[in-house]
Amino acid sequence: MPIEVRLAVLLAERGVSGRELANHVGITEANLSLLRQGKVKGVRFETLEKICDYLDCEPGDLLHFRRP
Repeated sequence: MPIEVRLAVLLAERGVSGRELANHVGITEANLSLLRQGKVKGVRFETLEKICDYLDCEPGDLLHFRRP
């Protein structure tokens, strides 16, 4: 998949647990795990906004386009 999700990297860099972020965003840890692994087909802008707010980042910090 050419879109790489960098959520795990950002969580590690900021010392934030998946549980902590999931609680703030209002999603299950299981759904956050799927997002972290890049196993989702989409993400709502509202969810993306909450993640970026909590991690103090931009959407481009979370998603990276890798050319095939």
